[in-house]
Amino acid sequence: MSFDPVVLAVLGASLALYALGYRELRQRSRHRTRTLRARQAAAFLGGWISLGVALVSPLDGLGAALFSAHMVQHELLMIVAAPMLVLGRPLAVWVWALPARWRKRLGIAVRWRPLKAAWAGITTPVGAWLMHAAALWLWHLPALFQGALLHPWIHTLQHTSFLASALVFWWTIFRHPGGAALLSLFTTMVHTGTLGALITLAPELWYPLYLEPTAALGIDALQDQQMGGLVMWVPGGLAYFASALVIVARWLDERRAPTLSPSPSPSPSPEVP
Repeated sequence: MSFDPVVLAVLGASLALYALGYRELRQRSRHRTRTLRARQAAAFLGGWISLGVALVSPLDGLGAALFSAHMVQHELLMIVAAPMLVLGRPLAVWVWALPARWRKRLGIAVRWRPLKAAWAGITTPVGAWLMHAAALWLWHLPALFQGALLHPWIHTLQHTSFLASALVFWWTIFRHPGGAALLSLFTTMVHTGTLGALITLAPELWYPLYLEPTAALGIDALQDQQMGGLVMWVPGGLAYFASALVIVARWLDERRAPTLSPSPSPSPSPEVP
């Protein structure tokens, strides 16, 4: 189990701020809005727990010995924790945990033109897709991946890149749930599946640093690599496919909704004399 004080501090602070902001918003909300807030809080809590499992559970230590465990950790960050955190809308809730004076200053800061321009650039569907794809492919290059195994600060940068790019990716999916979202999900399913297939079907080890720890556990390193590739190939691909199906279902519901008109009430029957 990992007890990195920085990770624990960030996780603890994020949960405390969310609890304070949620309490403030709940007091200001009407009954219908409170139900929505409760759903958002449940999503945030689910994402927060997923982060904890990925970063401070025995899975974190096991990822240094098994490539397959490391891949499970990455998938938890990108296809479980990230979308749930986005649905929890933490930024909007954290702000309400701050004093009114700080909220006002923060509101001024986020309207700063260069910051708005940078945010607008990375949160377009194309920008978010490119950032997420680059993080996936670059960090699975043998040199960078093994560098993360050797140096804790590179490992932290790797996980931060995966989580941050996934957060922006899922934010654009939920923000623009139309054709652009479907295209992003489909192409991400394809290229992540391709990467997973390449790792699974590789005839030799991509990451030789796993040879010694897997041997100590009595596990074949190449089979472990194949299992890790399958984690990205199958569960990862299914997650993007399932998300695309949800968007299609919502789109079909929205198209049917305008055509449904309330049935006219039957005219009263004439009274029988």
